Amino acid sequence: MSSQAFTVYSTQWCGPCKRLKSDLRKAGIEFLEIDIESDEAAAALVEKNNNGNRTVPTLIFADGTTMTNPSLAKIKEHLAL
Repeated sequence: MSSQAFTVYSTQWCGPCKRLKSDLRKAGIEFLEIDIESDEAAAALVEKNNNGNRTVPTLIFADGTTMTNPSLAKIKEHLAL
């Protein structure tokens, strides 16, 4: 799978982010990771997709759809894996 399939917007201290990224790696699903605390444009994008909140993990897929704090099963379903 291409690493361009989706981007995970997260922070270094976020427990759910760490758990999701670990689950994705264990499942062999590649993704691009962006820390919103070091990228204001990314933080603004997360806010735009979460009613003004910096809620992470937020995923944005190549098709433009988004998910906030999804399960690994939901991601697999979306990617048709």
